[in-house]
Amino acid sequence: GSKSLKNFCVTWILVCIALGVILPCQLLLRNQDQSTVFERSNNSLDMIEMSGFICGYISCVFYLGSRFPQLYKNFRRRSTEGTSYLLFALAMMGNCTYGLSLVLKMPATASFRTLYFLHHLPWLIGSFGVLLLDIFVS
Repeated sequence: GSKSLKNFCVTWILVCIALGVILPCQLLLRNQDQSTVFERSNNSLDMIEMSGFICGYISCVFYLGSRFPQLYKNFRRRSTEGTSYLLFALAMMGNCTYGLSLVLKMPATASFRTLYFLHHLPWLIGSFGVLLLDIFVS
C-alpha cells in the first residue's frame, strides 16, 4: 500500500517537474520561431500543440485515476461512510458544466466538428469520464 503510493507520488512529481521544464522551453522556442516566417499545413501540429495534447492526455489519465482509490475503498468497506458528498456533488456539477461547455461550443459546420472533437478529446474524456466515475462513487 504505502510503497506503491510513494512510488506513484515520486512519479507524479517527476512528471510535473519535466512538464514544468519542457513547456516553458517550448514557449521560448515558439517565440523565437515566430520571428522567422515559415509555412505549415493547417492539419499539422507544431511542438506546442503536441505538448498540449500530451498534457491533456496525461491530465485525463491522472484525473480519471483519481477516482479509483475512492471506488476501491468503498468497495472493500462496502460503505461510503466518510465520503464528502458535497465534494463529489460540486465536482460532478463542475465536470458536467465543463464538458457541456466544450460540446456547446462545437462549430456548426460538420467539417470542423470532427477536428474540434479530436482537439478536445482528452478534456471531454476527462470531464465526462470522471462524471461517470463520480456517479458510481455516490
